[in-house]
Amino acid sequence: MSTAHPTAIITGGTGGMGLATAGLMGDDHRIVLADLDRSRLDDAVGELAMVGIEAIGVVCDITDKASVEHLFQRAESEGRHVRAVVHSAGVSPHMGTAERIARINATGTVNIARAFLARSADGDALVNVASTAGHSIPKLLIPRRAFRLAEHRPDDFEKAIVTRARVVGPKLKPGLAYAISKNFVHWYSRFLAAEFGERGARVVSVSPGSFDTDMGRLEENHGAGELVKSAAIKRFGKPEEIAAVLAFCASEAPGYLTGVDILVDGGTKAGKEFSTSQGRTL
Repeated sequence: MSTAHPTAIITGGTGGMGLATAGLMGDDHRIVLADLDRSRLDDAVGELAMVGIEAIGVVCDITDKASVEHLFQRAESEGRHVRAVVHSAGVSPHMGTAERIARINATGTVNIARAFLARSADGDALVNVASTAGHSIPKLLIPRRAFRLAEHRPDDFEKAIVTRARVVGPKLKPGLAYAISKNFVHWYSRFLAAEFGERGARVVSVSPGSFDTDMGRLEENHGAGELVKSAAIKRFGKPEEIAAVLAFCASEAPGYLTGVDILVDGGTKAGKEFSTSQGRTL
């Protein structure tokens, strides 16, 4: 690979979506994978090397600003420019408490976005991975006013998410915190669009539905399986299918695409809205 190639950072890069995206972007980018687990990073870098993709792995805690800054500095080594960031790191409802979910999914997104914005330039792109859950939450349950605390008062911001999640009781609390955190990712990506645009850069969010990844299968028996039944395409999505969308959004091709969320759910939302059981007659 030529040293002229720019760099792409992929957080959560050892997961199914992240690694599949790295495989697609690696043809014309030097790949920097970020994850908390060094052994998983080493395995992922080795897997990419086997198909001729230049990659390095950086241990990063996205909830820690200093760790995120270290990630970007490593990515910029040898004078490389970070042209794209695919931020796929996150946790699902059954991977932690409401507090942990708010910190990783919401505050972590702020930390990654701000670090990238500070050094972004013309043609750069940030792609934040959100979720269909962010679309399904009732508006009355979204603490929208608290979203504006995210950058300057993160503790109060996270507390607001957790407090709102308590309305459904302990069992469902992590799920609601997850939905709120992903709705925030939608909102924050729109919020940042003008600032990125001033630098000639773009930011979008992408909301996957039920995909055949470790995280997706973890949620299969906790609602994801039922969502597939109501989808227009009645199966779990393949990692390479969502990776194709993420890689395209991160490329320079969709230069006028910014400030929006792209729903990739196999027609789940459409299927629920226009169920065949309700008839198809207009």
